Amino acid sequence: MELNFDTPELIGRAYPILASLVTPRPIALVTTMDLEGRVNAAPFSFFNMMGARPPICAFAPGNRDDETPKDTVLNIRATNEFVVNLVDEGIAEAMNQCAASLPHGQNELEAAGLTAAPSSTVRPPRIAEAPASLECTVHDILEIGQNRMVIGLIQRVHVRDELYDPVKRRIVTDNFMVVGRMASPHWYCRTRDRFEMIRPE
Repeated sequence: MELNFDTPELIGRAYPILASLVTPRPIALVTTMDLEGRVNAAPFSFFNMMGARPPICAFAPGNRDDETPKDTVLNIRATNEFVVNLVDEGIAEAMNQCAASLPHGQNELEAAGLTAAPSSTVRPPRIAEAPASLECTVHDILEIGQNRMVIGLIQRVHVRDELYDPVKRRIVTDNFMVVGRMASPHWYCRTRDRFEMIRPE
């Protein structure tokens, strides 16, 4: 089966098809702050790490149903700062609650029972319950058609103590139980089932 998104029967179907194929995807629970100091938190699964020299990540926030930008985008444009909080099994349900469309200025963290913790290099808070948080400043915001990609320079990383081995300077992956985004619209996965393949030299 070959799919052409330019044909009449597939116009508007790129999102549900591709979002169900390109899986699992990591989830960025992004915290931002407006100029008045109000905190916003929203999850995005069009997200990944994109480089290490310098460390960068990117996520792609869409618009609201009425095509206006979401608070995340408005806040990032105003402040050029955000925090990506990674999502494990322990905060998966709270992350889902942060996806609710609350009135502008209402704090999703409070509604979801999550705790704001001070960041070190940016104004938006990180989430205390998150297994890891990436403090970011904006490198660029790319507009491609109706898509928007926010590229962040990772300034600081916060990781739970049990997730970091200071001797090996590595993440202890056996303790890192993140969840991933699966098929559109409501499917997720756990990442407990893993296997190792050694790269050939």
